[in-house]
Amino acid sequence: MSGADPRVRAVLKLAPVIPVYTPESVDEAVHVAQALFNGGLPVIEVTLRTAIAMEAIQAMVEAVPDAVVGAGTVLTATQMERVKAAGGRFAVAPGATERLYAAARDTDLPFLPGVATSSELMLGLEHGLDTFKFFPAVQAGGTAMLSAWNGPFGDVRFCPTGGISAQTARDFLHLPNVLCVGGSWLTTRALLQARDWAGIEELARASAALVG
Repeated sequence: MSGADPRVRAVLKLAPVIPVYTPESVDEAVHVAQALFNGGLPVIEVTLRTAIAMEAIQAMVEAVPDAVVGAGTVLTATQMERVKAAGGRFAVAPGATERLYAAARDTDLPFLPGVATSSELMLGLEHGLDTFKFFPAVQAGGTAMLSAWNGPFGDVRFCPTGGISAQTARDFLHLPNVLCVGGSWLTTRALLQARDWAGIEELARASAALVG
């Protein structure tokens, strides 16, 4: 990869919060996509933690074509290829391997690898990336770690995810090297089981109003 992929930062700049959503059914996924998009959050990370995740991504892309739907918990090259085929616009991983970096290049899919240490971050830089998921954000050092990294890695930007809530999101968004945060508080199991699409849209609206 020659030079960083500008598409990754372009996606992360679309909204201050990227909802991290684990689908249980395709019908549910379509409703969630509509609610989040209508609430002002156009970027949605769908985790590949359920059997219907790929199908859900395809349905969300078709139902809300203006949304930027991508996949999270991408662990293998095969998954990377399937995300691309399903219409996913980006891939997010909790970490990264040489094979996964190669798969992102081969599929030409904007890739946001997870990093938790300086060494992982430096490996990503060697692969030509300049934008990363900081994961698990709270457990790996939170805002203090990101502030420390801003010195030696001043040009790098992050989407911290993991343990962040609606109450703490602003603390991360105030940091100069944070473009957005990832959060699962918008699509909690309670909201999904109640099929409370209006409640999800309301949370999305509140999250879209968060600024650094």
